[in-house]
Amino acid sequence: MLHLVFNKIIGLIQILIMEDNKLSMDSRRGFLKKLSTGSVLAATGLAFNPLSSCKDKSTEKTTLLTPDGKLVQVPNSEIESMEHLYHGAPPEEARKGIPGKKFVMVVDLSKCKNARKCVQACDKHHNLTPDRPYIKVLEMKDNEESSPYWLPKKCFQCDNPPCVKVCPVGATFKRSDGIVLIDNERCIGCRFCMAACPYSARVFNWGNPPEGKLNLPYSPETSLPSKQGTVAKCDFCPDMLRQDKLPHCVTSCPNGVIYFGNELEDSVTNGEETVRLSTLLRDKAGYRYMEELGTKPRVYYLPPVDRLFPFEKENSENSAS
Repeated sequence: MLHLVFNKIIGLIQILIMEDNKLSMDSRRGFLKKLSTGSVLAATGLAFNPLSSCKDKSTEKTTLLTPDGKLVQVPNSEIESMEHLYHGAPPEEARKGIPGKKFVMVVDLSKCKNARKCVQACDKHHNLTPDRPYIKVLEMKDNEESSPYWLPKKCFQCDNPPCVKVCPVGATFKRSDGIVLIDNERCIGCRFCMAACPYSARVFNWGNPPEGKLNLPYSPETSLPSKQGTVAKCDFCPDMLRQDKLPHCVTSCPNGVIYFGNELEDSVTNGEETVRLSTLLRDKAGYRYMEELGTKPRVYYLPPVDRLFPFEKENSENSAS
């Protein structure tokens, strides 16, 4: 496990050097020396490391494991400031996907109480305004006699995506790891993809983001910085996946609603428990939303049976019958 950490540190250093080739060698060395062990670990991360915090960073400090096997307490403010040191792959590399991966998501509707932590985390890390969220929590009711329930809905990362077929400039594309992304540097804002998506999963950047122009190199893997007049959507947080971390919506959910993993390994996790994907879908009758359309979504739902929480509508901001 430690050799993976060292490899990630080396990769981070290479990125920093390539991105700032105007600095002298002495300046680079001086900058790199300022990076603390805790900061580098926070930027690189460990896959589903139980020693690191999986939930939101509301506590003051987080326990991390250093390369020499010691536990250290790192201020969460430092972790937050280092999160965006890794900016995701550049546009050409972002189109290839992560080798050996086929990402899949499972949403357990029996656990959802519309806490909206997933929405808040997604909005924060993608610098979104409240009027164009990537995640919508819908009030659903299967028929007049059934009880209502909450359904978190985002981009379904379809294996047969209509949005990709209609884009006239190749701005939206499907990767080898199953993720559908948008390259805002190519997007011309025609919104053909929005019209083609049967799930209404895409949003249009009508205005400027809440924090203005971020001082970051653009990457389709982060959707940052966003551009006015382009289309955006849920992206499964591929910048986090390259660091062996879970998407923000998964780690922010207080009830373990969202499972995420690699279909090729038949494994998914919600950050607290890891289960076999095939077993979970078989035992709990997993299904895909509107799969009769032939889009082959990579997001599955588990029916809202034996629910953990009673349905309460008072916190609803996005509802549908």
